[in-house]
Amino acid sequence: MKSPFERLKINESLQAALSSIGFEKPTEIQERVIPGIINGQDMIGQSQTGSGKTFAFLLPLMHRIDIQKEEVQAVITAPTRELAQQIYNEFLKISEQMPEEKQIKAKAIVGGTDRKRMAEKLKTVPQLVIGTPGRIKDLVKAQELVVYTANMLVVDEADQMLDMGFIEDVDQIASRMANELQMMVFSATVPEKLQPFLKKYMKNPKHVHVEPQHITAKDIKHVLLQTKHNDKLAMLIKTARNFNPYFAIIFANTKKMVDEIADAMAAEGLSVERLHGDVPPRTRKNIMKRVQKAEFQFLVATDLAARGIDIKGVSHIINYEFPKDLDFYIHRAGRTGRAGMSGVCASLFEQTDQHAVQKLKEKKITFTYEQYKNGEWIAVKQREKSAASKEQDGVYVPKPRKVKPGYKKKMDEQKKKLMKKKRRNQR
Repeated sequence: MKSPFERLKINESLQAALSSIGFEKPTEIQERVIPGIINGQDMIGQSQTGSGKTFAFLLPLMHRIDIQKEEVQAVITAPTRELAQQIYNEFLKISEQMPEEKQIKAKAIVGGTDRKRMAEKLKTVPQLVIGTPGRIKDLVKAQELVVYTANMLVVDEADQMLDMGFIEDVDQIASRMANELQMMVFSATVPEKLQPFLKKYMKNPKHVHVEPQHITAKDIKHVLLQTKHNDKLAMLIKTARNFNPYFAIIFANTKKMVDEIADAMAAEGLSVERLHGDVPPRTRKNIMKRVQKAEFQFLVATDLAARGIDIKGVSHIINYEFPKDLDFYIHRAGRTGRAGMSGVCASLFEQTDQHAVQKLKEKKITFTYEQYKNGEWIAVKQREKSAASKEQDGVYVPKPRKVKPGYKKKMDEQKKKLMKKKRRNQR
């Protein structure tokens, strides 16, 4: 029986390995980029989270690496240690199913690990390097890792690399690689600020954009939980208890807020851990191992955990606050409802979030308003705000509870003041 991957021209060993791990057929992004990468073409791949993009670059790289050459031939960069480790684990899944004589030597190179020990390990030269840009760059500059022999470079989650300030590190790595460099860039979006970097290294790249059938998985239920005048942190804890999820990720926008939430939940006896950039690398690695074993029920995180990281069994996402960049709402929601499972993405909602909710509705996300009553979650109707209290030009002025004579005139004056202040701040 022919492998569904045969038409993509990957070698028989890889086809057999994919079959043995139950990988039945290629996804759309894999169908559209693998043949071009095998042919040495520069590639820009855009697709939603969970679309199979990791195998879209791993498989053609593994196909092209010459196991007879004891030198670095390909480098894969990722913005976080967790994502780099995940890509390495996906590589191992395939590699372990291949005959020993066909196995590629690979190394995961991430920050937070002992550098001397890492340099010692690199004495056995890897053919494939997977890691974070900062640590790879440091080892290259120290001449402990030689990459001038490598002619294939993958930049995964390129827009996040740009946001986190890592593109300069990737640039320094690329400048030390082979002159004839094939670059593959994978990203949810391709911001204008990324263009100078792309033009510097890419020659007539093929741009493949896989439009999502649904902006988030169709089995994800998007719920708004109105906080009204309740204590938001207390409401979050109550919501977490009432959901009683198999495993939930709670998202906040800052490290400080993540710590506050995690501390409050722990004080209430909930099984919780936290994940953000200030958590020590060894602790982060241990937390991710415990996540996979489902050793606790709640993970409170910044958007560090929203992009690309595949955590099994996430039944609920809870947004303590909406992200400033609403694309991250999509990435957060994408942590649940994976592999055909259903999921819930719930957001604590204040009237000041109305603008964000409207923008997400314009992206075809359908929300239900719910509240917990008599031991169950029930849908509630959201009354439309009156014309007097609607948001105008991004300024929201609530209607007073007790209507006094002349209140409309006062509200109009208040709006004018707020609009003037907003215009001053935008100058």
